[in-house]
Amino acid sequence: MIDPLERWRQYGEKPDYAGLLTYGGAPYTQDPAELAGFDVAIVGAPTDDLVSDRPGARFGPRAIRAASCPPGAHLESKVDAFEELRIVDFGDAAVLPADAERTHAAIEQLVGQAVDAGLVPVVLGGDHSITHPVVQAFDGPLHVVQFDAHLDYARARDTDRYSNAHAFRQISTMDSVSALIQVGIRSLRTEAGLYEDSLADGNRIVPPAELREVEAEGVARLVPERARCFVSIDVDALDMPLVPGCVSAEPGGLTYAELRDTLVAIADRAQIVGIDLVEVNPMVDTAAGATAYLAAHLLVEALDAIAQG
Repeated sequence: MIDPLERWRQYGEKPDYAGLLTYGGAPYTQDPAELAGFDVAIVGAPTDDLVSDRPGARFGPRAIRAASCPPGAHLESKVDAFEELRIVDFGDAAVLPADAERTHAAIEQLVGQAVDAGLVPVVLGGDHSITHPVVQAFDGPLHVVQFDAHLDYARARDTDRYSNAHAFRQISTMDSVSALIQVGIRSLRTEAGLYEDSLADGNRIVPPAELREVEAEGVARLVPERARCFVSIDVDALDMPLVPGCVSAEPGGLTYAELRDTLVAIADRAQIVGIDLVEVNPMVDTAAGATAYLAAHLLVEALDAIAQG
């Protein structure tokens, strides 16, 4: 186990730009035997070989970690996730460029080690194809809530069935998945037939206008009380100006507050057993790294909500 803050403890604070890069300055290990006693494992899935739009999300986990910093107590809830939860950075899955099959197997294995140790994995992507192997690491029953501009429900072809555009069609058929709720869907680039496919498969689609009508609590009520819930966040669920460093941003999306409040409402109602956040693309982000910072900040708010649950 490595403590990235150790050399700076005598000074009380470590500069964000110095030392080992871990999420929020969390201790670091690659040894699953050292996960005992922790509550949350940060896992990187730095791959974008299966992206259907702009590449660059492979650099997302590193950028999100770099944009994170040890937070204090939330000004409203007064909760500090890093005080209430024992958080460890479990490093990156052993991804292999141009070998999607082995990469996905490595992601499933690493997330599975965290799940088997009783931790909540928080997975940093990467493109949205990673959610398929991440969800495979869990036993059911599992309610999956997907925040996204796109359905990611493309029909499979012989040579193309596991890309980021296909992930949730695959996930919806898994025996371990009891329900799929798709929030924020709005893209004009999605074939109308795919909406019909998802609804016909029993999934629930919540466009931004409906979320604003029923509000965060209304979306949360789509998940049964205390149900085991996995939350997948594509940053393009947010409105286009908020996420300049995104693989495939779309106008008309959620505000930051709408997404955060819905996450908090779900955490208050259900048992969040895992989270992933995907499609941050530092290659097209602004000079200030606004999208990576937003992602790092949103995950802290999600962890604060889990700590209160």
